[in-house]
Amino acid sequence: MRGLLEDQQPDLAALELREVAFGWDNVTFRLGDALTVRVPRRQMSAALVEHEQRWLPVLAPTLPLPIPAPVRVGRPGRGYPWSWSVCPWLVGVAAAERMPDDPFDTAEQLGAFFTALHVPAAADAPPNPYRGGPLADRAPAFVDRIEQLRDLLDGPRILRLWEDFLAVPGWRREPSWIHGDMHPLNVLVDAGRIAAVIDFGDICGGDPATDLSIAWMLLPPAARPVLRAASGDVDDDTWRRARGWALALAVTYIANSADHPQIARIGRDTLAAVLDDPDV
Repeated sequence: MRGLLEDQQPDLAALELREVAFGWDNVTFRLGDALTVRVPRRQMSAALVEHEQRWLPVLAPTLPLPIPAPVRVGRPGRGYPWSWSVCPWLVGVAAAERMPDDPFDTAEQLGAFFTALHVPAAADAPPNPYRGGPLADRAPAFVDRIEQLRDLLDGPRILRLWEDFLAVPGWRREPSWIHGDMHPLNVLVDAGRIAAVIDFGDICGGDPATDLSIAWMLLPPAARPVLRAASGDVDDDTWRRARGWALALAVTYIANSADHPQIARIGRDTLAAVLDDPDV
C-alpha cells in the first residue's frame, strides 16, 4: 500500500498507515488522522469500489449524514490489479458495538437519511443481482440456507413466514437509490447518535425495502413505526417486503458467518426480531 501511495499520491505517502478493518471484500487502512484507504481484496469487490468512486461524490451533498465519498482515486500498480480509494476518516464506532442512546431519535435520523437517499436512481445506476430486486430472486438461495441450517433454526416456521413475504406485491415504481447493505456494522455512532453511514459497495437502483430492513436489526418494536413514518411514502407492501428482506438477510448472515462472530450475532438477533414482530 505504501508503494502505491508513493507512486500515485506522493503528498500522502509519508502519513502514518495502519490497518483498521479486514473484511470479506475490502481492507481499510487509516491514513494519518483524517483519511482512510479502502482496498479491494477480490475482483467482485473491485467493481463495487468503482461504483463508490463514481456515485458517492454525487450523492454525498444531498444526504444528512456523512458518507465515505472518495477524495482521491487510486489505480492498479506495483502488481496490485484493482482501483482503490482514499476517503475521509469518519468518526464513530459501529452500532453493532455501541448502540445509539435513543432508539426513537435513531429512527428519525435514519428516516431522514432514507428520505434523502431513496429518490429516483440515475439511468446508469449500478446493477446489483443480490440487493434491491424482488424477494423471489432470493428464494432458491434462501431455501438452500434453511436446509443448511436445519439443526439450528426452526425451518418450517421460517419457511411459512417466507412464503407470506413472497406473496407481497413487488416494487412498482421506478428504481430508487439504495445503500444495499444497511446493517449495524455500517452505521457509525458517536456521542450516542448516528454519526455516519459507511460501506456503499452494494449501492444500486432498486426497491427501498432492502434498506428499510435495518428496522429489525437496529430498532425495538416501538421505534420501527417511527422509522417508517420518517422515511417518506412507505406503503404497507413496502414495509412488509422490508421485513421479508430482514428475514432473508438474517438467514444469510447466520449461514455465512463462521469467521465473523458479529455478523452471526446480527443474524440471530435480526431473525428473532422478525419472528417476534407483533405487527403481523
